[in-house]
Amino acid sequence: MFKNVLINDDHDAILASIATVLKGLHVATITPSQYCDEAYLKLKKADLENTNFDLLITDLSFKKDHRTTHLETGESLIAMIRAEFPDLPIIVYSMKDQLQKIRSLVKTHKVNAYVCKDRNGSMELADAIQSVSKGLTYVSPQVKKALQPKSQLEIDDYDVTLLKMLSQGRSQDEISSSLKSQGIMPSSLSTIEKRLNKLRVQFKANNAIHLVAISKDLGLI
Repeated sequence: MFKNVLINDDHDAILASIATVLKGLHVATITPSQYCDEAYLKLKKADLENTNFDLLITDLSFKKDHRTTHLETGESLIAMIRAEFPDLPIIVYSMKDQLQKIRSLVKTHKVNAYVCKDRNGSMELADAIQSVSKGLTYVSPQVKKALQPKSQLEIDDYDVTLLKMLSQGRSQDEISSSLKSQGIMPSSLSTIEKRLNKLRVQFKANNAIHLVAISKDLGLI
C-alpha cells in the first residue's frame, strides 16, 4: 500500500473525504494541495529532498481565484508530471464523465485510474487505490466503455485538430491553409470536407455548430 500520498482538489470537503479514504487504508502521510501549481511544486520539493510521493490523486477542474496560476487544470498538471515523473502513479478523481477525455487520460497520459465523483465515489476511490497499488488500472464501472476497442467515439488526433480549428470559427478554406502551413497532411479541401462530414454523421450533428457543441460535451476539445 502507498505510504506518502499527495491529494489535489480545490474543495475542502473533497480533500477531507479523500483523506478519510486514505486513512482507512492506513496511508501514513497525506499531503493536501488546492492548486495544480502548488501540487507540482510539492512534487518537485519532495523529489529534491528525497521524500518522494508514491501516489497523486487529483481533480481535473479548478476554479480560478485571485492567484495567478500557470497550470490551470488537472490535465495540464498530469502532462507536466508525466514528462518529469513518468513512473508516479496517478489517480484522477473527477465529476467529468466524457468518455473521450477518460480515454485520452488513460491511453495518452497513462493515468493509472479514473474515478467518478458520485454517490459511490469514496468506495470506488478505495478500490482504485488498492488496484493501483497492485499495478492494475482502474476505471469507474459507469465509464468503463471509454476503454473498449472500436468505440464509436474513437477518433484520431487529426480529427481533434479539425474540430479545434472548427471551434475557433475557421472556414474549411482557412483550416486547409493552416494545415498546409504546419505541414499536417492531408490538407486538401476535399479531404477536410469529407472528414468533417464523417464526424457530423458519426456524432449525429445537424451542422458545424452542433458538431462543435457535441465535441465540447464529450471533452474532445
